[in-house]
Amino acid sequence: MISTTHLSSVFVEVADTLVADFDLVDFLHTLTDHAAAISGAEAVGLVLADHRGALRFMAASNESGKALELFQLQNHEGPCLDCYRLQHPVVNADLRQAQERWPQFAPRAIAAGFLSVHAFPMRLRNEVIGALNLFGTEDNRFEPDDVRVVQALADVATISILQDRAVADAEQLSAQLQVALNSRIVIEQAKGALAQQRGCTVDQAFEMLRTEARSTRRRLVEVADDFLAQPMIRPADQPDVP
Repeated sequence: MISTTHLSSVFVEVADTLVADFDLVDFLHTLTDHAAAISGAEAVGLVLADHRGALRFMAASNESGKALELFQLQNHEGPCLDCYRLQHPVVNADLRQAQERWPQFAPRAIAAGFLSVHAFPMRLRNEVIGALNLFGTEDNRFEPDDVRVVQALADVATISILQDRAVADAEQLSAQLQVALNSRIVIEQAKGALAQQRGCTVDQAFEMLRTEARSTRRRLVEVADDFLAQPMIRPADQPDVP
């Protein structure tokens, strides 16, 4: 059951991209955080299509969500890919009953402690640019109203992405998403390096970077670049390119 607490403020924040310092990477992470909060999902991931139509990982509410998304992309199967290809939500998927549908992904997700998944297309009219994916550690079933709420959140977020910097055509959108992807790689390196330096989790390191970015009104990638430029800081290895 979707929590309606602060639901209106979530939609307002997701829709509010007409600001001079709009940061797409931070926006995508905030979207996954909000989706997790209102749905009760243990992990949320988000993928967007590049200029070739190939899905690329962009954001997650935590490292578990990131791992699940990367596994799907690397093995070319899973709910996010089905959702994107079919351009339709995949809801109430019980992973214990999905081993024929997703023979690689379902066992991997179950082994990680997840039992249910819902995937929603990031769409505007007939254009789908990615998918928002919610993973649960329980059999968390969505009612029709729940499905409509999360799909509406994904739709509003898609409009915000497409209107940022007055994106007018597919070429501009592709360029924008490539910039975001490049930024994500730098941020991932900084997260890993900061976690090693501070002896904290990668999720905690990301929150430190995001807090610094917001308090200084800079983009996440700028803060990440500054951190990596410090003496004795070595970027953490990042094999997860998809």
